[in-house]
Amino acid sequence: MRFFITTPIYYVNADPHVGHAYTTIAADILARFHRQCGDEVFFLTGTDEHGNKVAQAAAELGRTPKEHCDIVSERFRALVGQVNASNDFFIRTTDTEHEAFVQQFVQRLKEAGDIEKRAYGGLYCTACEGFYYERDLVDGKCPIHQIEPVWLEEENYYFLLSRYQDRLAEFFRSHPDWVKPRSRYNEALSFIEQGLEDISISRSSITWGVPVPWDPDQVIYVWVDALINYLSALTYARPGEELMRFWPPQLHVMAKDILKFHAVIWPALLMSAGYDLPDGEFIHGYLLMGGEKMSKTRGNVLDPFAVMKQYGIDALRFYLFREVTFGQDGVISMEGFAQRYNNELANELGNLVSRSASMIGKYRGGVVAQAVGGSDADLVREGAAMVAACRARLDDVEITAALEGIWEFVRRLNRYVEEQAPWKLAKDEAQAAQLDQVLYDLVAGLRLVALCLYPVMPGTAEEILDRLGQPQEASDLLLEKAAWEQAAPAAVRVGPSLFPRIETPE
Repeated sequence: MRFFITTPIYYVNADPHVGHAYTTIAADILARFHRQCGDEVFFLTGTDEHGNKVAQAAAELGRTPKEHCDIVSERFRALVGQVNASNDFFIRTTDTEHEAFVQQFVQRLKEAGDIEKRAYGGLYCTACEGFYYERDLVDGKCPIHQIEPVWLEEENYYFLLSRYQDRLAEFFRSHPDWVKPRSRYNEALSFIEQGLEDISISRSSITWGVPVPWDPDQVIYVWVDALINYLSALTYARPGEELMRFWPPQLHVMAKDILKFHAVIWPALLMSAGYDLPDGEFIHGYLLMGGEKMSKTRGNVLDPFAVMKQYGIDALRFYLFREVTFGQDGVISMEGFAQRYNNELANELGNLVSRSASMIGKYRGGVVAQAVGGSDADLVREGAAMVAACRARLDDVEITAALEGIWEFVRRLNRYVEEQAPWKLAKDEAQAAQLDQVLYDLVAGLRLVALCLYPVMPGTAEEILDRLGQPQEASDLLLEKAAWEQAAPAAVRVGPSLFPRIETPE
């Protein structure tokens, strides 16, 4: 099976924030999971670098647009690396290969008879780089950025989106899971059913963009340019390798503010150009601080670099998806980070790993033997159920639910330690076989936890496997290997606390 997953490409008018990290980590979790399932994965992310906002931001900083893009795009690339994303390519819309493909794509729209030149005046939000109807405004302001749009008039090329209204509506009704969660599907279908109007796909008042191939005095609208990256990347990401075999994508992952572009305009563009539509889209909610969406425009952002420096990469990855149900809005806070970190990572998981390794070191010279007495049947069954549920939930993009199931089993293993009391068994030579069994079962159970946690916390999972002496080559991480009896007898390694407690002021 092939699995092609994308993030949106991030706009370089300002620096990255934790919202960008959130989307990137989500896509990475799903990419890693599908690799664990044995799928051939292509994971794409990158930066969106054209348009008026970028040119304005560059001018304010005394840079050329390209100089600005080079600097800020590198910061996004650094963020991708720092969150330990396993992307296969990082696209930039200033890549010459991308620009050439965009021109070919819009030429196909023209040849399909779906492009028309018109004069137009409308309310334009500079932050969105998009037009709004009066009915879509909230108190006369852009519903996303809460700024008043300006009236803009110019002669542009239009994509005849209205031609695709019926076809889009029919597609949605025949693919009820195409957009998840369901509330976003309903929102997109409602937008279509209200009636679609043709959209401007070029600008004559802007020079920083991809020239319209038949009219170089105009540039292609930044949103059209940006959407096409999902296709263009496959034509040059790996020179000499045919990557179009990955089309169509299995999943586009994005925040809800760009739903209309991806769920309505993008499929219509693909229909016109003659490409298959993506298999699905997952729309996540906003991370909120103080009840507001984090936004570069509003300035209420949380620096993910600072968070990772204090708490570690895996702690950030864990917290964002443990705290906020993926697909919904959710409130995050530094207090929330510390609480989850101390209670669940330090106390429940980290302590379990440390206790298990320490007891094997103390009672069995650091070597866990292949137990012969028979594992606890209930524990084995619960471990298998945890793996199956985790796989099903991640396959359905339910990251938060998958983590909840894993944590229920972590707590079950902690209870198992208390129930079996290895420190008591160690005092009775007649209980030696039972002690061996308990210690083996702890290793087997923790190995399952590590394999299921790997997509979310890859570094932590590898460290747990290493401490337990378990193999961790790529083939060893496959979920088909997540079976109780596959835990190998091995020497364990006692190490420092996986998650040292963070002392927070009262």
